[in-house]
Amino acid sequence: AAVFFPGRAGTGWLDGPGKKTAAAIHTEIAREVNRLLARVFAERQHHGRTDLEAVETGLRAALHQAGSAALTELLRYEAPAADQHQLPCPCGHHAQYQGLRSKPVLTVVGPARVERPYYLCSRCHQGQFPADAELDIVETESSPGVRHMQALVGQEAPFDHGREQIKVLAGLEVTTKAVERTAEVIGGDIAQRQQQEIQRAVQLDLPIVVGEPIPVLYVQMDGTGVPVVKKETEGRKGKTDGQPAHTREAKLGCVFTQTTWDEEGYAIRDSDSTTYTGAIETAGEFGKRLYLEAWKRGWSRAEKKVVIGDGAEWIWNIAKDNFPGALQIVDIFHARQHLWALARLLFPNDSKRRNQWIGLHQKRWLDKGKIAKLVASLRSLQTTDCELAKKIRNDADYFATNAARMKYPKFRKQHLFVGSGVIEAGCKTVIAHRFKQSGMFWTVHNANAILALRCCHLNGRFEDYWEARRAA
Repeated sequence: AAVFFPGRAGTGWLDGPGKKTAAAIHTEIAREVNRLLARVFAERQHHGRTDLEAVETGLRAALHQAGSAALTELLRYEAPAADQHQLPCPCGHHAQYQGLRSKPVLTVVGPARVERPYYLCSRCHQGQFPADAELDIVETESSPGVRHMQALVGQEAPFDHGREQIKVLAGLEVTTKAVERTAEVIGGDIAQRQQQEIQRAVQLDLPIVVGEPIPVLYVQMDGTGVPVVKKETEGRKGKTDGQPAHTREAKLGCVFTQTTWDEEGYAIRDSDSTTYTGAIETAGEFGKRLYLEAWKRGWSRAEKKVVIGDGAEWIWNIAKDNFPGALQIVDIFHARQHLWALARLLFPNDSKRRNQWIGLHQKRWLDKGKIAKLVASLRSLQTTDCELAKKIRNDADYFATNAARMKYPKFRKQHLFVGSGVIEAGCKTVIAHRFKQSGMFWTVHNANAILALRCCHLNGRFEDYWEARRAA
């Protein structure tokens, strides 16, 4: 038993009026373990084998039971001294000591109880539990350790799956709703702290991030729909004419670095260098959010700065407003998709002519950066189909507008990425995997909270956040 509380027995650690001594706790733990071991040895003598999993599970249960008892004793506070029977109240009056109050708390070793002093203000009738603030259990019946678990499983998978994970891996019984509420509260706190950082960024009050120069730093961004509850789409048009919207666009950005390329000259992304940020918000708000992430990653130290995206206007507005001077590149695969979509309309039943047309326009002009010739070719196309003519005009304008962003041979000579595969993969792993499973519908607030929590975890910053939160 001394393994669990080394050197504590008889020291008065848990000693006090109405409390068990540390030695008594030692005895309880030893008794539980001895009972289990007695059953294990009896089973081995009878069957000639040991069920290790059963032993592990039983030992964990025994230790949880003893740990819960120990924590209950530890969390039994004494009544305050006579000169500490009142505390300042936010209303300006004083709260008076009313006695000890008890409440259940689920801890990482199982259910426990905390008994602590209660103070009440006679003017505003606001109660206070100072010990709850000290233990970080204000308005919750879960310990910080349990909420830590709930946040991590809540950002990773559906909340009910998280409940099952905690039961199997930690041996704790929690409700699906508890996982949901905890993850959303913690995610909301992360999102609020991010907003405070964004405001400091707007006011140019950002710390200088020191370090070695970064050869190439990339910023990529994209948007993807998140299914939301009906009230979140009121007044919004859907993708189909006459139909209401069923989703809200979550904008996601990523930042990563590159220091080398392969033998053929193709860029190689630095391993584990990608971080994400995202939210359901306007493009203007998102631009500030993404700039903050880039700044954290060393934007000011980057020797070459690159923004990659598809042809969406909001992306290049963000690049202009928040990343001036950065090299802008249109994702080459998105540009190719425009040509393939047009080819299917031009030659719907003639695959040979379609492939010939693509070979001319994609391989000869687009991939070689000869955008002016591509635009001229598109504008020379004639058709009596009004819808097709409109499609041709729009595509010609798209390529003409983005001509400077499509100098792919020049970019490749600099060993740069010309595709936005990193952010497209991020839309799947960061957002779709967590937010688009069957039956999921979100409010904007809750989606943003879980997205903030998920990005914080994927960026490897959650433990830092948790430590900062504990120290606050």
